[in-house]
Amino acid sequence: MSLTSLVPLIGIADVVIGLSLGSRLFLIAVGLSLIFGVLGVLNFAHGGFYMLGAYVTLAVVSNVVDNFWIAVVVGALAVGVVGAAIEFSAIRRLYNRVDSDLDQLIVTFGFVLVIHEAVRFIWGSGSYSIDPPDVFNFSVTLGGSTFNAYRLVVIGLAVGVLVALWLFITRTYFGSLVRGTSSDREMAAMLGVDVPRLYTGVFFLGSVLAGLGGALSAPLQATSPALGDQVIIDAFIVVVIGGLGSMSGAFVGAMLIGMMQSLGPQFISAGSIAIPFLAMVIVLLIRPEGLFGGIGE
Repeated sequence: MSLTSLVPLIGIADVVIGLSLGSRLFLIAVGLSLIFGVLGVLNFAHGGFYMLGAYVTLAVVSNVVDNFWIAVVVGALAVGVVGAAIEFSAIRRLYNRVDSDLDQLIVTFGFVLVIHEAVRFIWGSGSYSIDPPDVFNFSVTLGGSTFNAYRLVVIGLAVGVLVALWLFITRTYFGSLVRGTSSDREMAAMLGVDVPRLYTGVFFLGSVLAGLGGALSAPLQATSPALGDQVIIDAFIVVVIGGLGSMSGAFVGAMLIGMMQSLGPQFISAGSIAIPFLAMVIVLLIRPEGLFGGIGE
């Protein structure tokens, strides 16, 4: 099959869908990467935070206020509070243990189960969905392809979050504390930085980003207790490809994976789910540290 015969298979809608998938992946992956880069914690519960953000958004829209954007903010902040509470009550006690990495994995995986069962208890095992906000709930036709305008909003918000995070980490006093603490926690503590409180703040921020990703995904996919299971796997692939602790790496990796998930079935109908894993293996073989690296990059 020639290249010219392959090109027509790719429509603008496929690209937009891929970028919107990548945008949602970026929001969860950048929070995961930020938490690992500063705290050194690989948070398995991050997928649960993503799912919880979607459920809280649905609950607020359905039962409290009929305003999607207010619900998104409430959902993201609520997940941030849950994340901060988990860090304060459980993860903080593990930092100084000899086998802290294994303990952190076990504890965060335990919270995955807790969050899933709590969601099933409150909302049941069924699937829920909502429409995009009315102002963006219309179709856009471009180049013969049609897609929902809300997907463009999600892409724009992801880019906005990337820029805001970069400015926050590189241009603010709190950001300088984050970068300094990620480099040398003991020295930061000797200089008077309240490291435990800083860690809780970073965990809150990472959890808010995961909740925001889940909240924005609610109009684009069915919300069910299984929502976080696949996305956490994809998020780990993204941070490995982009480089642990790298914001720009999380963005590039997320967009790559999103495009692979959107366009992969066009070319490989069977086994397309393995394409992101193959990309991760290739990156690890060529650049074991990932494409990028370091807090603030």
